[in-house]
This record gives sequence, structure tokens and C-alpha cells, in this order.
Amino acid sequence: MKKLDKIALFKNVGSSWFALGVNILVGIFISPYIIHHLGDDAFGLWFLVFSITGYYGLFDLGIRSSIVRYVATYSATQNQEELNRLISTALFTYSGIGALAILFTVAGSFFVDSIFHISPQFLHTARWLFLIVGSAVSLGFPLGVFGGVLEGLQRFYLLNFTSIGATVLRAVSIVIAVRHGYGLLVVALITVSMPLISGLVNATAVLSLLPLRLQLNNVSRESLRRIATYSSSTFIIIVAARLRFKTDAMVIGKFISAAAITYFVIGSRLVDYGGEVVSGLAQVFVPMSSKSDATGDLGGLRRILVAGNRACALIIFPIAAILIILGKSIIEAWVGARYVPISYPVLLVLVIPSTLMLAQSASGRVLFGMAKHKSLAIVTLMEGSANLFLSIFLVRHFGILGDAAGTAIPLACTTMLFLPRHLCRVLKLRIGIYLREAFLLPLMLCVPLVAVLLLMRHWFIAHNYIQLAIQLVAGSLVYGVGLLWAIWTRKAWQVEGIHDPDTANQLAVGLIETYQQEEI
Repeated sequence: MKKLDKIALFKNVGSSWFALGVNILVGIFISPYIIHHLGDDAFGLWFLVFSITGYYGLFDLGIRSSIVRYVATYSATQNQEELNRLISTALFTYSGIGALAILFTVAGSFFVDSIFHISPQFLHTARWLFLIVGSAVSLGFPLGVFGGVLEGLQRFYLLNFTSIGATVLRAVSIVIAVRHGYGLLVVALITVSMPLISGLVNATAVLSLLPLRLQLNNVSRESLRRIATYSSSTFIIIVAARLRFKTDAMVIGKFISAAAITYFVIGSRLVDYGGEVVSGLAQVFVPMSSKSDATGDLGGLRRILVAGNRACALIIFPIAAILIILGKSIIEAWVGARYVPISYPVLLVLVIPSTLMLAQSASGRVLFGMAKHKSLAIVTLMEGSANLFLSIFLVRHFGILGDAAGTAIPLACTTMLFLPRHLCRVLKLRIGIYLREAFLLPLMLCVPLVAVLLLMRHWFIAHNYIQLAIQLVAGSLVYGVGLLWAIWTRKAWQVEGIHDPDTANQLAVGLIETYQQEEI
């Protein structure tokens, strides 16, 4: 890679990891702060409304993915006219979507309290909360165009720096507001205003980087057709993702109460944090897979699949082990001991299928890169539908834990029965070899970690952050030594048992060569 390309890569990847770390740290601090100062009902209502408005993401229709794709294409070919048409068309389309979303918000604010079980003292707050959050999300649609443009221009570091500033400012503002006696509505107003401010900053950056002419006469039917064609399959994935992971709060709010959502969120959010770390790594596999597919490099696609999933497993397996063994202590130190009896079982039910999914994060990215994700879209849509129906059925009989099981069962079926076999069939790879090469080493490296954590827990149960840190440091050191040994001896990257000449090279070499060809 060229020196400038390496610098850009460092800025993009480094800022992404830093932004993720800031976001997780702020989330760890803010969630218990809101719970303890505003109460379970307020926090549950908060999460419920944000879950409902999260479905506004369906209005995206996959358009943002098209913006990223075609901005990259037109900027590389210096086709300024098509770039103007694309961004003008996307901005016009998103403005219409935002207007419809605002109308939906106004209408929905009158029925929130009649649909979900909300405490009488929060009825008025629920209407205004939905109105504030829904309106802000609606306004975010046209501003989101500029974030997509920055991604297409490979200026991820600008997005990340803006995100970091907004995240820190949000946390500080919430603490100040709560300490001065302000309630849930002010906290919500602070939360939703930060993305809008970030969007304005992104828009300013884009307009300074590109000589755009955002005019109505640049709105093109051909550009709209091109956007719709590319984004159709992505839209199915978006719908499936909402059904898979964003229905739990609404099901619990409908059949139990808003306060019960708090107990579910505490367990599920710890699993989500691990997922965010893996997702930050897995996003690089899409362009790598696209390049290998375009050149007909089947061996390269196999290397990306195996090495990518091995890297994801090396991250998520130790996180899962820590959550399972020390989960009770983590919850107690984080939000308090009274949440452990309910939130820890939720964590246990969700963590195993989620780990199986996250350990295969490269699989979906490879399919996206090959433009062969239609089967994945259909299966995940079926999974999401099964998730919703099972959660509704089981929550009535088993409460919060039943809802968690309704999510876990379909997810486990997809990750165990469909995803490995489908990828191996597409890439003509033996499933036994794939499973061994991708996951055996991460599992072996976790054995000493598990032993140390169990021994530490036998010696003493952690009840606060200091005691928990001692156990985490001990386990992390052991796992770190094993990981360094695997990297130093190249066992973390070597492939044994794949005798195809296209895939006989070391995975590290293959990945570096594939990534360098991208010239990112």
C-alpha cells in the first residue's frame, strides 16, 4: 500500500475503534446513572420509545448503502454530474421519508399509552417522549445523506471524530441535567439533539469537500431507479434485523410492563457490547470479498471466510466466557445486586446463540461482497418472524426469560444449521475443515482463561469494580499470553488441511495481499 493509503487506513480504523470504546464506556456509565436517578419505570419507558422509533430505520429502504456504493464509484471516476444527481436525489427522497415519519410520529403519540402497559404517572410523559424522539429521528433522515457521502469518500475518521464529540457532550449534558433535577423528557431531548448536531457538522464537511449543486433539477428518476435496484436486498436484511433484535422491548412493554424492560435490557446490553466490538472488525471484510469475487479468486474468498471468522472468534469467545462466569458480578457492580436474579438468566439465554452468530460475522460480509446475500436475507427474515411469534407466545408463559428464549432459539437455528453449511456450499469448502480451521484455536485459547476465572471466582466473589477488575486482569493476562503465542508462532493465521493450491498459503499473507489490492 502507498504511504498515504496506510495513513488513511490508520486514521479510519483507529478512529473507529476509539469511537467504539468511548461509546461503550459512556453506555456503561449512563445506563445505571439513568436507572438509579430516574427509576425502573422511566428507564424502561425510555428504552421502549427508542425501540419503537428504531423501527423508523425501515424507512431507510436500504438507500444509505446505495449512497456509499455510488459515491465511492463516482468520486473515483470524477463523475461530478452523476454525483450531484445521486446526492440531490437521495436528499430529496430522504426529505419525503422524513416528512412521512413526522406525520406517523404525531399520530402515534396519541396511542402509545393505549398500546403498551405504562404506569399512570408516565402517560403524559410517554406521549411527549414519543413525539420528541420520533421527530428527531425523522429530521435525521435527510441529514443522514451526508454521513453516507463521507463513508463513500472513505472519510470515516471525520464521522468518528464527530461521533466521539457528540457522545461525550451527550453524557456530560445528561449528568448536568439530572443533577439539576430535570427529568426524562430533558434527557431525551439532549440524547436526540446530538445526532442532529452531528449531522449538521457532517453536512458542513461534505459541502467543503465536494463542489455540490443540491438542486431540484438535479433530482433524477434514473438515479432513483439505480438506488432502488441496489438497495432492495439490503432492505430485506434491515427488516430482518429489526425483527431479530428490536422487538423484545415492545413485546415486554405490551405484555408485562415498561419497568420490566429494564431487567431485560441490563442482560441483553452486556451481550450487545461484545457484538459492537466484533462488528467494528467485521466491516472490513465486505470490500475485501468484493475484490476477490470480482477477480474470481475463490481461494481469497476462502481465506477471508476462515481468517475473518477466526479473528471474530478470538474476540467474542473470551468475552462470552467472561460474561458467563462473571456475569453476576458484572451486573452487581454495574447496576446493583437486585437486578441479578432476573437479568443474569436473560444474559445466559442470549449469550450463547449471540456468540455463535458473532463468531461468524465474516460469513455475512463475504456474502454481501459476493452479492450472494439473497438466501441470507430470506433466512434471517424467517428467523425474525419466528423470533416475534415465539417471543409473544413464550412471554405470556415465562415472562422476561420467555421473551429472551424467543430470540435465542431461532438465532441458534440460523447460526448452527444454516450459516456454516451455506457458506461452505457457496465456497465449495468442506464444513469439517472450515469449523476446525476457524474455531478450534480460539476455543483452545479460552480453556486457560476459563480455568483462571473459575479459580478466581472460587477464591472470592466480586461485588464491586475493584474486585471485578482483579479477576478480569488475571483472566485477560492468561488469555493475552496465549494469543501472543499464537500470533508469534503464526498458528493464529496458518491453515492446515485445505489442500487446494489456491488456499494453501498462510491466511495472514492472503489477507494482507487482498487488502493491499484494495488500496484503501
